[in-house]
Amino acid sequence: MSVFEGFKFRKVSSVVHNLDPRVKFFFVLVLFVMAVLFTNFLALLVLFLVPLPFVFVAKVNRQWLRSLRGAALLAIFIFATNFIFGYFYPTSLSGITQPVDTLFEYVVLLERSVAMTLRFVVLISSFSVFFLTTSPDHLGLALQQSHVPYEFCFAFTTAVRFVPVLADEAQTIMDAQKARGLELERGNLFKRVRNYIPILIPLIVNAIRRSLELAESMESRAWGASKKRTNLYELKLKRADYVLVVISVLMLICAVYVWLFVPVPSLTTLLSL
Repeated sequence: MSVFEGFKFRKVSSVVHNLDPRVKFFFVLVLFVMAVLFTNFLALLVLFLVPLPFVFVAKVNRQWLRSLRGAALLAIFIFATNFIFGYFYPTSLSGITQPVDTLFEYVVLLERSVAMTLRFVVLISSFSVFFLTTSPDHLGLALQQSHVPYEFCFAFTTAVRFVPVLADEAQTIMDAQKARGLELERGNLFKRVRNYIPILIPLIVNAIRRSLELAESMESRAWGASKKRTNLYELKLKRADYVLVVISVLMLICAVYVWLFVPVPSLTTLLSL
């Protein structure tokens, strides 16, 4: 459940935490677009290093590393899928247009698979920084000020709040069942799936109970009675927000220019020179 820990908000007094959620989300979207544009290992490595200053300034490096560790299994699956399909089905998309025979072609395929895995890691890393440094209250307020319907804002922020809670609850149930003698990691695949039934049932029951309590709480507060809602706080862009917007736009312009006009060499080509 460490992957969910990497998306749980941590309240810390830092410049990154005080940034406007809309600006941070725009920055994450810019990283997302750049990660989609490039398939080169060196370019994606640079994109992976971009959020690191935000991680250390916000003092969420431990939680950020947990999110990467939690996504390691999926990253390994992406690497293995790209490598296997690139080996048996060589196409222009995999960077290999002929059957892999020589050592150089193996290295090219390996670099391509690592690059595709690194693209996934860049996306996980950037969104992890966003959720670790953005309060659900401020996120909902940013959505409202962006003219998103309040019903959608409430549902989204509630999900953001409850997913880490359910993850902690699932870990607690797993520990309790293991203490009672449940072995989750023994047997074949079907037996392991069956072993998770004693965990899923109490987790689903607790989730339903929690949703009923939330519904009663909303009804007791006359949720939805007033069409026009007011908020105690209002988000306003500050100097640091404008600076981040300018940096994000410049990054996007440079990335598009490099993608169109500057051929980025592969790591294999540089090492072979």
